[in-house]
Amino acid sequence: MSSVAVLTQESFAEHRSGLVPQQIKVATLNSEEESDPPTYKDAFPPLPEKAACLESAQEPAGAWSNKIRPIKASVITQVFHVPLEERKYKDMNQFGEGEQAKICLEIMQRTGAHLELSLAKDQGLSIMVSGKLDAVMKARKDIVARLQTQASATVPIPKEHHRFVIGKNGEKLQDLELKTATKIQIPRPDDPSNQIKITGTKEGIEKARHEVLLISAEQDKRAVERLEVEKAFHPFIAGPYNRLVGEIMQETGTRINIPPPSVNRTEIVFTGEKEQLAQAVARIKKIYEEKKKKTTTIAVEVKKSQHKYVIGPKGNSLQEILERTGVSVEIPPSDSISETVILRGEPEKLGQALTEVYAKVASSKIKLCSDNS
Repeated sequence: MSSVAVLTQESFAEHRSGLVPQQIKVATLNSEEESDPPTYKDAFPPLPEKAACLESAQEPAGAWSNKIRPIKASVITQVFHVPLEERKYKDMNQFGEGEQAKICLEIMQRTGAHLELSLAKDQGLSIMVSGKLDAVMKARKDIVARLQTQASATVPIPKEHHRFVIGKNGEKLQDLELKTATKIQIPRPDDPSNQIKITGTKEGIEKARHEVLLISAEQDKRAVERLEVEKAFHPFIAGPYNRLVGEIMQETGTRINIPPPSVNRTEIVFTGEKEQLAQAVARIKKIYEEKKKKTTTIAVEVKKSQHKYVIGPKGNSLQEILERTGVSVEIPPSDSISETVILRGEPEKLGQALTEVYAKVASSKIKLCSDNS
């Protein structure tokens, strides 16, 4: 129970007179007699005037000018998840020791970040990284490169745009590699290839590819337009297996860059000739407006360890549900603790989509039972 102090008129008078008079004594040079209680200005000196600061920059001005302590660089903590199928070291008997532990120690020594490893229920690896932002980002890149299996992809952009991806003294490229935890290889100037190779995790490759295409779009001499579309409606615009957006690009000759699910951006970027670009934008807007009017959502709780079965290999299960029912299934990010899965679509289709989601979860339980038997 909390206590409340009630201030009466009498206690307020006592407070103004210094509560108990004997408690407040002011020492003087020539007298030991008590003097008047300190005034507000005595107890709380005003901030110094600008002029006073200029006259004596070396001297502290009053009670307010204590030495300013330098602000320490803030320490952040991030949790990274490595799925079982992407773990380089899967021997459960050597968890926390052996080569994996040696690598973690080397990463900590090299970056100055602190690492803590734990096994998730799905046998994926959870890594908590603490330290300064720069140290955490460097540690994350090392974790991806040394503890996670790697994939690669190529992105074709005009050769004359390559230097903008590299940036001044290679700073743009280094920053991009750090942010996406990938390795980006750009052909040498004397190499006629326009293919940029990206190596890393699937999620990292998606992010890096998106950034490279955005840089290229900014340098394109053709018209560029950006359209804000709520992230939840991107799957309807892309269509199952990206077929719908592919058709629009082919028919209009316009390049359309939709951020991948792992990139938290809402902006869709169009690049092309003005008239054709306008047609592409109009078609995308029409799809967006129709879906906003016709769709609704339901939310269901699915255990975090079973989300990967709803997603499927390379997102195939999500694409299957979208193709069969026209319903988009939204899964929380891997670094989120949320277990809420959202289904978005036309009301009459939501039941069928929910049945398919539960079927994916049920099949995962059957698989786990057969693996254990």
